[in-house]
Amino acid sequence: MAAYVVVVREKTRDAAELAAYSPKAKAASAGHPLIIRAFHGRHRILEGPDIEAVSILEFPTFEDAERWYDTPAYREALAHRLRGADYRAVIVEGHAVESGTSAIAQGNAAR
Repeated sequence: MAAYVVVVREKTRDAAELAAYSPKAKAASAGHPLIIRAFHGRHRILEGPDIEAVSILEFPTFEDAERWYDTPAYREALAHRLRGADYRAVIVEGHAVESGTSAIAQGNAAR
């Protein structure tokens, strides 16, 4: 089942640290099965406080996402990201939705 890493930038504190993060994060991603589904694109807040940016990365499995996040190379890059801004990040496992059925209905039926 696919998994997604969702990273939300709430507030930039040091643009130079974010600039240092980018090439290191790109290098740390080499060899990992990830697809960038969204990267700092247009967004609209529906609920909660304002944010600056959102990134969504897709991995084949939850474990693939964890392996990428926990690598020494990404951890080195991550230190720059965390010094550069306030973030929230989560790994979420995808859910297959049957054709013609709403995800909400299926989620409620599973409870």
